[in-house]
Amino acid sequence: MNSPRIAIVGAGISGICMAVALQRAGFPEFTIFEKAHDYGGTWRDNSYPGLVCDVPSRYYQFRFAMNPEWTQLYSAGPEIKDYLVGVAREHGLDRNTRFGAEVTGAVFDDDGWQVTTSEGTTERFDFVLCATGFLHHPTRPDIPGLNEFDGPVMHSSRWRHEVEPRGKRVGVIGTGSTGTQLVGALAGVASEVLLFQRTPQWILPTVNRPYTKAAKRLYQLAPALGVVPYWFNRGAFAVFSQGLVHPGWVRKLIQWVVERHLRSVEDPELRRKLTPDYQAMCKRLVVSDRFYEAVQRPDVTLVTEHIDSVEGRGVVTADGRLHELDILVLATGFDSHAFMRPMAITGAHGRTLDQAWADGPRAFEGVMMPDFPNLFMLVGPHSPFANHPLTAVAEAQSARIVSWLRRWRAGEFTTIEPTHAATDRYNARMRAAAPSTVWTTGCTSWYLGKDGLPELWPWTPGRYEKLIRGTPDPVDYHLKHSIPSGK
Repeated sequence: MNSPRIAIVGAGISGICMAVALQRAGFPEFTIFEKAHDYGGTWRDNSYPGLVCDVPSRYYQFRFAMNPEWTQLYSAGPEIKDYLVGVAREHGLDRNTRFGAEVTGAVFDDDGWQVTTSEGTTERFDFVLCATGFLHHPTRPDIPGLNEFDGPVMHSSRWRHEVEPRGKRVGVIGTGSTGTQLVGALAGVASEVLLFQRTPQWILPTVNRPYTKAAKRLYQLAPALGVVPYWFNRGAFAVFSQGLVHPGWVRKLIQWVVERHLRSVEDPELRRKLTPDYQAMCKRLVVSDRFYEAVQRPDVTLVTEHIDSVEGRGVVTADGRLHELDILVLATGFDSHAFMRPMAITGAHGRTLDQAWADGPRAFEGVMMPDFPNLFMLVGPHSPFANHPLTAVAEAQSARIVSWLRRWRAGEFTTIEPTHAATDRYNARMRAAAPSTVWTTGCTSWYLGKDGLPELWPWTPGRYEKLIRGTPDPVDYHLKHSIPSGK
């Protein structure tokens, strides 16, 4: 029986999920290329104070690796990272993983994919599975003088733990999930926190409580009970997703909840500054149990004036005021449209990834592209990420990829790619559905592509899972049956 040569690029959530899916399907021989020196992806890279997942712990996990040891309702970043590392080690992925090996390029020819790494090595593979994620290239704001600041400047995803914020004046640029979590964690620790806000965010209230000793003991004694909260949360998120993709009562209910939560800000002027001018969920909804309380503290200042520049002593705003600081934190997000780039990928007929994505990232069903045979993506363009757990997306997409690998092993094809016609139809349907989503109701966000439409799945995650776990339509694919040279 033929055994395909498989490369997995990335050892984060989707890479670990894909590797375990291969093992379980009888494909034990594969190589994971990881540019860093540990597992975890975004949960390895991000370690800033206050980091907490906005999806409940017992839903933000793999169904094949239910964890009875979660300590609280919404897990902190280090706990999720430890969970992912534990899953990888439990399944023996170390023997398949090459750490410190960044894939710099991949070229397709008659013998498959030639993969080149930062180590200077070149290897051949039949399949390349890109599990690179989409939130791993930090965005650094283009602010004049940023390099002139006298104190430490750090992006939230490159936190410098040797820098002590206690008793210091800390400036935070950005008010997304990261910025709000940082303010909640630094308030009362730093002598002063200045939050530089460009756009206010709607905040969905939550309560993050630790599990009681009795509850933890119960899950330890009966781990199978973990499926109950998993499916409960899955159902709740299914209802929530209706508000993302369709107008109606769910969208109105969420709007009412966040507006009511905003009333907890007592100062009318501060509340006005924190009030968005767009509909809730148009941007990724921020979930927090601490932000409004923190931002009302006397040692926290909300700055809404536009940042003009940075100088040695601090940040200068458009009104000419100098805000003196000791530490400056950039909670300014990521290049969410990069996906596999800066990898230099060249597919069939010499077509490069940059050429294929000249008008923005696009794919077929979030996992494949025409002209790139035997190349698969996990959490690729137009996958249902939004507030949906990527663990569930990765599991569904891994199942689809495994199904194609089984057919390759059975001799049904040597290379596969979606047709241009199928890809065009698929993307046209998504563009047609986009206007009904909340992401097009009047805000600017990292969800939007060059055409102003969201690069997200415009229907419910359940509909995507039904699609990706279903039987592919053969007319949508070009299957080649020739035998590559050298085999």
